[in-house]
Amino acid sequence: FEKFYKAGFAASWWGLMLAPIGIIIALSGWVLYRYRETRAMTMAQFFEMRYSKKFRVYAGMLAWISGTINYGIFPSIIASFLIYFCGFPEHFIVAGVSIWTFPVVMFVMLSIAVFFTLSGGMIAVMITDFIQAQFTNIVFLLIMIVLFTKFSWTDITTTLENAPAGKSMMNPFDQSGVSDFNFYFFAIFAFKAFYNCLGWQGSQGYNCSAKSPHEAKMAKVLGEWRSGVTYLMLLLMPICAYVLMHAPEHAQVAQVATDAINQIQDPQVQKQMTVPIALSQILPAGVMGLLCAAMISAAISTDDTYLHSWGSIFIQDVLLPFKKKPLTQKQHLKWLRISIVGVAVFAFFFSLLFPLRDYLFMFFLLTGTIYLGGSGAVIIGGLYWRRATTQGAWAAMTTGWVIAITGITLQVLWPKFPALVELTPKFPLNGAWLALVAYLSSVVVYVAVSLLTCKEPFNLEKMLHRGEYALPGEQASKPARGWRALGITSEFTLGDKIIYYFKLCWTGTWFFLFVGITLWSLIWGIPESFWSGWWGFKITIAAVMGVGTIIWFLWGGIRDLLELFRTLKTHQINETDDGRVEENVSSAN
Repeated sequence: FEKFYKAGFAASWWGLMLAPIGIIIALSGWVLYRYRETRAMTMAQFFEMRYSKKFRVYAGMLAWISGTINYGIFPSIIASFLIYFCGFPEHFIVAGVSIWTFPVVMFVMLSIAVFFTLSGGMIAVMITDFIQAQFTNIVFLLIMIVLFTKFSWTDITTTLENAPAGKSMMNPFDQSGVSDFNFYFFAIFAFKAFYNCLGWQGSQGYNCSAKSPHEAKMAKVLGEWRSGVTYLMLLLMPICAYVLMHAPEHAQVAQVATDAINQIQDPQVQKQMTVPIALSQILPAGVMGLLCAAMISAAISTDDTYLHSWGSIFIQDVLLPFKKKPLTQKQHLKWLRISIVGVAVFAFFFSLLFPLRDYLFMFFLLTGTIYLGGSGAVIIGGLYWRRATTQGAWAAMTTGWVIAITGITLQVLWPKFPALVELTPKFPLNGAWLALVAYLSSVVVYVAVSLLTCKEPFNLEKMLHRGEYALPGEQASKPARGWRALGITSEFTLGDKIIYYFKLCWTGTWFFLFVGITLWSLIWGIPESFWSGWWGFKITIAAVMGVGTIIWFLWGGIRDLLELFRTLKTHQINETDDGRVEENVSSAN
């Protein structure tokens, strides 16, 4: 919400340059294909296969610390949204005792997520995520219709065009005054898309859930479609909120929203809650209820995914490597459940106590860099470079987290030193720039140390189960390499081919339009009137495709859900597949 409320439609323009990156990653199976070939259950298990057990524990601990801190603010976000969007009082009275609403809402939401996670593990997480996604997409489509009945396109564009020079909400080439969500922000994300592919472990269960490496690649392609409706609403809702708060004809309603915002004491929370409070003044009661239900379901599905991931990583990659004797299945499940509850308890108290100093998106980026700063080099190098060494991996991971922790510390302490505040009100590097510094530094250190310490090339074929090391019943031939990996291979079904070509044409069309309009603007210039027509055209096309995607995923998802149930009935559980590593491969092989 914050990004588009501050930068408007123009913020989504530079996101178009990420489109070919996403499709190249998805269609080539970059990182994901090889990772699935290793048969690792977690990324840190792969680290033990490729590097060492000690490095697995080190990386697993960093992933867990980074992930739990990053997730720690999630309960606060949804609780604040529900309180301010629904108009809950800050305190309520029970038996004459005044109780703070904020922790109560967090406790209820976390309890529901913990219940789902403990009830069925990863299977329950996948099913709740599927149901949530379909429900949320339908609700978002309905909200979009309501928003356009409240605000005409002329109202929206007229208000956005009145933004100050250098801070245009429509023209992406007139944003020199937008310091955070500008061209450089998206350029950093273009690099991050390749560097951090599969790096973030918040959804690590999904990374190893596909039936085969090819199915994992196709799931990545389909995931590009699924997010379309959600992204459209994340764009439209804050922009309509901006119109409400700045258009003269809505001044009376805007004043009501402003009064509610001013009652919030924390300036950063005021920024975060501006859009939810504005939306509460826009949407009818019934639609407000649907949006509230959609946000609750989205929060639960996000919580159960993260609780499962971080709880599992702590047990699988921090504790179990020290166990000489394998746990029984009952013991293993007990430990996992205790760990999941522990993550929920940490998130509750972290949300209660931590003061957020930056935009939410920047906070996620910066805290994620504790692990992601060095993990990109370690993952990519481990899967693709035979001369990568354990020493290089240790050096890269250490470089990444040291830079990230330094950045977090400076952001928190900066306002407490008047001399620094006089120089600049806040730390001059935001989360995106600090992340880039960590990424590049880690790559340089990783390559340099690996070249200095490599004694003999690593056997990648054995780790990836290729050639003579292929598992019984699986294809022993090597997959396509280089640019051929972007084309059709023997693994593609007819349905895969249709999806592949359609996605390629869709992404290619938008990217060529992006390049053409960018060049035209830089060379000859484009009048301001062009952008209102462009954004209207883009939103219309995206909305039509969104309707088709909802129908497609609802039908296909139900079909595949039934297929999952049929598969589970006959699936044989391999109890040795518990995350242990023997001779650089999974113990289940």
